Amino acid sequence: MGAIEHPPIVRLPGIPDHVTYTWLVMIVLATLAFLASRRLALVPRGLQNAMEVVLEQFQGLIDDVIGPEGRPYLPLIATLGLFILTGNLLGLVPTFESPTMFPPVPLGCALASFLYFNMQGFREQGPIGYAKHFAGPIWWLAWLMFPIEIISTLARPLSLTIRLYANTFAGEQVTLAFLAMVPLGIPVIFYGLHVFVAFLQAYIFTLMTMIYVQGAVSHEH
Repeated sequence: MGAIEHPPIVRLPGIPDHVTYTWLVMIVLATLAFLASRRLALVPRGLQNAMEVVLEQFQGLIDDVIGPEGRPYLPLIATLGLFILTGNLLGLVPTFESPTMFPPVPLGCALASFLYFNMQGFREQGPIGYAKHFAGPIWWLAWLMFPIEIISTLARPLSLTIRLYANTFAGEQVTLAFLAMVPLGIPVIFYGLHVFVAFLQAYIFTLMTMIYVQGAVSHEH
């Protein structure tokens, strides 16, 4: 086990590691947002252009999953996606760890997603309409579908948490294990794998949040 121990990391006395790195991610994102919007131009350049490209990717994904009417949900969805992605990538920096490899951080993101899509469904359909959403399309099966849908909805934060935490933690340990076996150099391929997992998990979490929002605000039932 000694071969795959994490190298020394930055710690603040009296503050849990996941809190320290969560703050760091928020500082990085807030700084990028400030710098990108400090001198807005009609023809974007530099950091403004890069951030607009990123937001356009989120907007395009929302259009594909929810439709153009889902664009008002961009701020929350993009914030979650960028936070998770930055947190995942932070573990690649020497002496730093990914905050998403600590259970409280994925749980917080999952609860934010859970509260948001339920709030949007309640606001869009009203209390009665949103309650009918859990009853299913066939009225005489409502007695069966309602508890199933409630349990399924309540399980979503747990599934989001476990998926993000487990994959981030496993990716971190696999990268450390392979780095320990190659002491004479840094195998770029394993860093590439870590980056791929970081983007994939951020994408999956963001996609699932959009699917949940789409299901909550849909009037098809």
